[in-house]
Amino acid sequence: MDVTTKPAGADCKGVSEILSRVGDKWTIQVVVTLRAGSQRFNGIKRRVGGISQQMLTRTLKTLERDGMVERTVRHNTPPQVEYTLTPLGHSLSETARHLADWAAAHRGEIEDNRLHYDARQL
Repeated sequence: MDVTTKPAGADCKGVSEILSRVGDKWTIQVVVTLRAGSQRFNGIKRRVGGISQQMLTRTLKTLERDGMVERTVRHNTPPQVEYTLTPLGHSLSETARHLADWAAAHRGEIEDNRLHYDARQL
């Protein structure tokens, strides 16, 4: 096997892991929140309804590790930390916006389909 050749399932596993991460409920909400510009932790927490402090911390660290969010510490008194989308994060936010537009445009149709399906199951 050539050293540069990956096993057939390697790409699928990697893509699946990334899609799982970026498709996470909190990831999308944080990314969409940061589309408007840099924000501090508590500002993000206020805008992302229902997220715990622990989950927001975990989500921001994951996004920073993946290169989608940049964390900047301002050495004021007290120190301030801001989070900003990187170009990679902005590209994800565009994709999320398109998915949200699609969902809004097709929500009624999907709800009708669910009702028809559920009625057939009785």
